[in-house]
Amino acid sequence: MEESFVEDCFVYVLGCASGRRYLTYVGWTLDLDRRLAQHNAGTGARSTRGRSWVLIHSERFTTRQQAMSREWHLKRDRTLRKRLAAQAKGNIQKPQSGVELTASVTPR
Repeated sequence: MEESFVEDCFVYVLGCASGRRYLTYVGWTLDLDRRLAQHNAGTGARSTRGRSWVLIHSERFTTRQQAMSREWHLKRDRTLRKRLAAQAKGNIQKPQSGVELTASVTPR
């Protein structure tokens, strides 16, 4: 019999203003603060190096499998990522299709 192991896993969306564009990055982690610090220190993913990132969205899950599945879907949902980026830039848009958007643009 397999044991159920419950842990806090997070899927996150980072945002960064880069010239005229607002970039987003999607990932998952067990520790949001540590992971954001890694991205901003240049030790995170290669595509995030050399930029200053802020957390614009996060979701909590109880298993790594759930978090990784949601990360996969978020990476492919450009519409949601664009809405999150617009919120982070101050262009508040109402969510469509019942998706509740939460944004936090304070650097950690």
